[in-house]
Amino acid sequence: MNDRVVLLDERGLPCGSASREVVHGPATPLHLAFSCYVLRGDGAMLVTRRALTKRSWPGVWTNAFCGHPRPGEPMRAAIRRHARHELGIAVRDVELLLPDFRYSATDAAGVVENEVCPVYLARSDDDPTPDPAEVAELAWVDPEDLGRALAAAPWAFSPWLVEQAARLVQGDVRAAS
Repeated sequence: MNDRVVLLDERGLPCGSASREVVHGPATPLHLAFSCYVLRGDGAMLVTRRALTKRSWPGVWTNAFCGHPRPGEPMRAAIRRHARHELGIAVRDVELLLPDFRYSATDAAGVVENEVCPVYLARSDDDPTPDPAEVAELAWVDPEDLGRALAAAPWAFSPWLVEQAARLVQGDVRAAS
């Protein structure tokens, strides 16, 4: 499998690629990623709990899914690929919400995330069939309830979800769509 990530310079411009397996560690170079939120037709938002075997932030609740586009792969194609692989769903109406989101965070094991990570919203009415290597649990939640949970216990969620939610209008991605 060609599982490579796009490396970025400090201006956020592509400057090479590297294997995803060797990129994430205690000195993670800046690279390109994405986060995707998924809404169902009734307005419920999908949240997932990362598998306990994940290298970074195992067992943490987060948005529907995240990933990395491969070199030369259009971002929306990467989003659709990850939706199928991680959750067994097809997504539609993929919309860019936060084009310039960038963050760096270190988990309890010392694995660093250092990403330019545009944030997307997609829609799906499929019933997820998650890959257990990616997702331990999932839930469809009211976005306002998620906002309250993030305010009450930000430590229970991925740092990117907490930061992204703070940048979205009152934590409600429906307002940004």
